[in-house]
Amino acid sequence: MESILIEDVVVEPMTEEFIVWRCLHDGPLTRDTIDQWPSSNTLPLERFRDRNVPLLVKLTRTYGSCAILAHAGDQVVGFLRFYPKAVCDMKGAGGPCLQQDPPAGPVEDFADSEFPDPADIEDKTLVVHCMMTGSPQQKENPYQRKGIGKRMVRALIEWAKANRWEGIEADSFEDLPIIYEITGSAGHTFWEKLGFRLVDRHPYPELQDRNKFPEFIMRLEEQANSIGLPPETARDRLVMRLDIT
Repeated sequence: MESILIEDVVVEPMTEEFIVWRCLHDGPLTRDTIDQWPSSNTLPLERFRDRNVPLLVKLTRTYGSCAILAHAGDQVVGFLRFYPKAVCDMKGAGGPCLQQDPPAGPVEDFADSEFPDPADIEDKTLVVHCMMTGSPQQKENPYQRKGIGKRMVRALIEWAKANRWEGIEADSFEDLPIIYEITGSAGHTFWEKLGFRLVDRHPYPELQDRNKFPEFIMRLEEQANSIGLPPETARDRLVMRLDIT
C-alpha cells in the first residue's frame, strides 16, 4: 500500500486550470488520466464529461469555485463538491451527481440555464453534494482516515466566509461503514466534530424501495443491527448545518 504524509497533501479550491469532472471510484486522477477509464467501467463517462465540464466551468466562473480538491503531487486524491442551494433548487439540477443521469444527475443542457447572480441570492447557503478521499470502493485506500476530509471541510468553511456565504449544509447518514464504502459520504459524527448540527431528518427516498437496491439495503440494515440501531433508522437522511458568522 502506498504511504503518504498528511503534510504532503495540498487542499485548495478547484479552478478552471483543472476541472475534475468525475469521481474517484477508479482511483486518483491527474490531467493525463481523467479522460481514461478502465474497460470494466460501464458508465457512459464520455457523455458525462461532455455534460459536466461546461457545467463545472460555468459554476466556477459564476461563484468562484464549486469544489475543494486535495492534491498529492499531480494526483487529485480527494474532493468535496459544493453548490449554492439556489442552484440545487433549479429545474434540471437533479441530485446533482456528476456520474448519473437525471433525476440523480443534472439534465444534459443544465449548463445552458441562467444561474442566479451571487448578489441576488437571498438564501446564501452552500450545499455539500459529495465528498470522497481516495477510492472507497477499492480494496486499498491509503488516503482514508488521514484527516484529508476534515481539511477539505475546513477549507470550504474558510472559502465560504471569504465569499460571504452564510451557511453550509451537508446530507449525512448514520455512522455505518457501508455508507462510506459505496457513496463516500461521511456519517453525522464527522460533521458534528466540525461544528455542524442536525437540522432535519427524514426517510431517504432512494432507500425506501427494497427492490431498487436490495443488496445495499440488506447490508445497511445488518450493520445497523450490529450496533443496536433500528434498521429503518439507517435509511434516514440527516441534514447537517453550519451557520457561518
